[in-house]
Amino acid sequence: MPDSTLTERLRALPSIDALLHTTEAAALRDALGAERLTVLARAVTDELREELRTGSEAGSTDGDGARAALLREAARRLKLSAERESARGLRRVVNATGVVLHTNLGRAPLSDAARRAVAREAAGYCTLEYDAETGARGRRGARAEALLAELTGAEEALVVNNCAAAALLVLTAHAREGETIVSRGELVEIGGDFRVPDVMAQSGTALVEVGTTNRTRLSDYERAVNERTRLLMRVHPSNYRIVGFTSSPALEELARLAHEHGLLLYEDAGSGALIDLAPHGLSGEPVIKESIARGADVVTFSGDKLLGSAQAGLVAGRREVVERLRRHPLYRALRADKLALAALEATLEAYRRGDAAREVPALAMLAATRADIEARARVFAERLRSRLDQSTLDFEVIDGESAVGGGSAPTTHPPTALIALTHGALSADTLDERLRQQAPPVVARILDDRLVLDLRTVAASEEDELLEALARLSQA
Repeated sequence: MPDSTLTERLRALPSIDALLHTTEAAALRDALGAERLTVLARAVTDELREELRTGSEAGSTDGDGARAALLREAARRLKLSAERESARGLRRVVNATGVVLHTNLGRAPLSDAARRAVAREAAGYCTLEYDAETGARGRRGARAEALLAELTGAEEALVVNNCAAAALLVLTAHAREGETIVSRGELVEIGGDFRVPDVMAQSGTALVEVGTTNRTRLSDYERAVNERTRLLMRVHPSNYRIVGFTSSPALEELARLAHEHGLLLYEDAGSGALIDLAPHGLSGEPVIKESIARGADVVTFSGDKLLGSAQAGLVAGRREVVERLRRHPLYRALRADKLALAALEATLEAYRRGDAAREVPALAMLAATRADIEARARVFAERLRSRLDQSTLDFEVIDGESAVGGGSAPTTHPPTALIALTHGALSADTLDERLRQQAPPVVARILDDRLVLDLRTVAASEEDELLEALARLSQA
C-alpha cells in the first residue's frame, strides 16, 4: 500500500472521543462505567489501526465514506467486545445435557427453599455470628452443624468451604508430622487435578500406601501400623470403579483395628449421601449415617453433590475429634460463608422433614424414570412442532442415557428419553454453538452427529425458555 494511501486511511480512523459519543457507546456507559468503556474503545481503535496498517479487509474502505464507515465498524466492535466481556461472567444456563451434578455448570441446583434462604435471610445483614436471643456473639454455622449431626447420627459436625478443605483440615489437625495409612486403590485423582496424595503432602502427614490397586487386606494395614501412625484413612473412589478381582476390608474392620491401636479412622466419603439412593439406581455411594454407625471417627463429604445443596465441605464425627478441627488455626481460613450456610440449612431442613426426595432438585432429577422423561419430551416435542411450521429443524424422541456427574456413581447411567435435533443447513456443532449464544445459554450435547436435549436436567419452569431458543434456531 502506498504511504499516502495508508496515511489517508489512518486519518479516517475515528478518535476515541468520537467513538465514545456514538449511540452504541452511550447504551453501554451505565453498565460498564466510563473508565472501562474508554479502555474497550481504545482497544477497538488499536485493533482497527493495526488492520489498516496491514491492509486487511476490515480496513479496506476508501473515499469520502471512509471516516463514517470506520466509525460504524468501531461502534459495532465496541458493542461486540462489551457483550463478550459480559458473557465471561457468571450467568444462569439451561442445562439440557442430562448430567445432573454437572461440575462445569455449578453442580447441584438449589431448592426453592434454599434460594429463598439465600436471598431473604442471608443476602443482607443476618445472624451469621450473632445470637438474637441473648444479644451475644453466636457460632457461625451452628444451625447447619446441629442438623448435620442429627441427620448423620454423629456427636458433632463442622462446615467448611469445600470437601478438599475438609480433608486438608482433618489431615493437618490429626496427622501432621505423623503417618496416614491408605490403600493404593484409593489414591485417586478427581476433577481439576485434585489428587489425594497431594493434599496429604500439603497437610504435613506422611502417606503410607498398603495393598495393591485392586486388593487390600486388613493385614496390610496392620503391618503398616507403627509408633508414627496417626490415622487409618479410607477414600471413596468417587469418579472411578475397580471391578473384577477386588477386595478391601469392611469399615467395621478398619475401625476395630484403628481403635485397638489407639488411632482414628477417617473416611473421605466424597459425594456423600444422607439417604440411601439405591432405589434410584445409585448403589455403592456411602451413606454418612452408616459410616458413623460402623465406627468411623470422622467423615468428610461434599455439600453440592448428592446432598444437593451449595458448595461446602461437611465434617461429621466424634465430638473431641471435630472440636479439635474447630480450634485449629486453619479452620478460620476454610470457613463457609453466609450464603452457603443459608442454602445448606434450608436443604438440611428438607431432609429432616423427610421431604428431600421431592424438594431437592438433584434428588428429584435422579428419581425421575425413563417413562417420566419420555412423557415430558413428547409433550415438549409437540409444543415445538407447533412453533416450527415447515422449518428446516427436524427432531425426534429417542432412547438415551443420563449421567449422575460430580464424580458420583460413575457406572450409573439412568435411562432417559432424548430429543434429537438436526438442521437442513447447520451441523450439530453449529447448532450447539448457537444454543450456547442464546440468553440464557442452553447447554446440550452431541450424539451421533445430532444435537440432543435431555429434559431430566431442565426444570419445568425453564421449558418455555428452551422452546423459544429452539424456535430461534429454526429461523437460522
